[in-house]
Amino acid sequence: MYLKKMILVNFKNYENLTLEFSPKINCFIGDNGVGKTNLLDAVFYLSFCKSYFNSIDTLNILNGETFFSITGIFNKNEENIDDKVQCVQRKNYKKIFKVNGKEYSRLSEHIGLYPVIMVSPSDQNLVNGGSEERRKFIDRIISQFDKNYLNAIINYNKALLQRNTLLKKYSQNKQTFNYSILEVWDEHLIKYGTIIFEKRKKFINNFIGVFNEYYNFISNSKEQVYMDYESQLFTKSFDTLLKESFDKDKAFEYTTTGIHKDDINFKLGNMNLKIFGSQGQQKSYILAMRLAQFDYTYESAGVKPIMLFDDIFDKLDDLRVSQLINIVSREKFGQVFITDTQIYRINKIFQIYNTDHKIFNIHNGKLITNR
Repeated sequence: MYLKKMILVNFKNYENLTLEFSPKINCFIGDNGVGKTNLLDAVFYLSFCKSYFNSIDTLNILNGETFFSITGIFNKNEENIDDKVQCVQRKNYKKIFKVNGKEYSRLSEHIGLYPVIMVSPSDQNLVNGGSEERRKFIDRIISQFDKNYLNAIINYNKALLQRNTLLKKYSQNKQTFNYSILEVWDEHLIKYGTIIFEKRKKFINNFIGVFNEYYNFISNSKEQVYMDYESQLFTKSFDTLLKESFDKDKAFEYTTTGIHKDDINFKLGNMNLKIFGSQGQQKSYILAMRLAQFDYTYESAGVKPIMLFDDIFDKLDDLRVSQLINIVSREKFGQVFITDTQIYRINKIFQIYNTDHKIFNIHNGKLITNR
C-alpha cells in the first residue's frame, strides 16, 4: 500500500495543492515554518481521521475560509486498484469521511485500514514526560488492532472515574462509606485491569527484542539499551492491592494503585535514559521504538504502514542518519515521508542509497519545485 496522490484545499496554510508521490521515499524540503509538517499531518489525517497535532478540527481550516478538504489516492497493490479517501470539515458542521464515495457511519471503522506511523519532535515527551505519555504509547498501538483491549481500557477508565468520585464524595461530605457500592467498582477495576496488564506484559515482551535490534543497527551497536515494564501487579494481585491501599485511597481521595500507575523504564546500559542519555541517544531510542511499532503494525494489519519522519535529522550524527535511511530503504519497508531544512543532506543520502524517491521544495504553502 502507498499514497499515490494527495490534494489539499484550504488545509492549514495550503490553499490548493496537488502532489504525486513516489511509492518509496518522499522528502519535503524548506525553511522552518513553511508548512512541511502540515503535509505530514495531512497524510496522518487520511489514516486516523484527525490531526496528529491539533485536536480541534476547525482550527485546521485556512484562515479566512469556511472549510478544508483532504483527498488521498491509495494504491492497495491488489491488481493495481486505487482507493479514494476524502475528509471534509466545514465550520459548524460534522466532519465527513468517505472511501470511494461511501461515508462512514462511525470513524472508528476507518482506523487501521491505511496505517501510518508518525515520528515527530514531540515524541521527546516519551522520554522526558510523565508515565502517562508512555502508557498512551502502548495503549494506542495495541488498541488500534485489539478491540478487546480498547474495550478494557474504556471500561477501566470509567470504573476508575466512578471510584475516585465516590472516594472524594464520601471524604468531603464526611459520609459513612457504602462499601457495597465501592466493591462494584473494585470488581470492574480488577476485571478490566487484569486484562490490560496481561496484554501489556505480552506486548512489551514481544516488542523489546525487535526494538533492541533496531536500536543496535541505528547506533552501530555502540550502546546497550533496555526497556522494563513496571507495574504494581507484578508483585501482588489487583484485589490485594486495592484492599491494602484502601485507607490511603480515602486519605488522598483517589485510587492510588492499579494499572493506571504502570510505567516503562527506559535504560541506557544500567542508567536512566532521561538523565544520562544524550539528545542523539534519546532520539535513536525513540526511532527504534517507532520502527518496532512498524513491525507490530505490519504483523497486525497485514499492510506496511506509511512512515512519517518529521525533522528526524536534528540531533542525529551522520552515522545514525545513514543507518536509519539504510533501514527504511529496504524492501521490508513501504512508503516513507521525510521533512528536512537542508537539501544538501538529502542529496548526500541519495548519492549513497540508490532508491526510488522524490524531493519537494516547499515555500509558504506552495510547491516550488519537485524532482
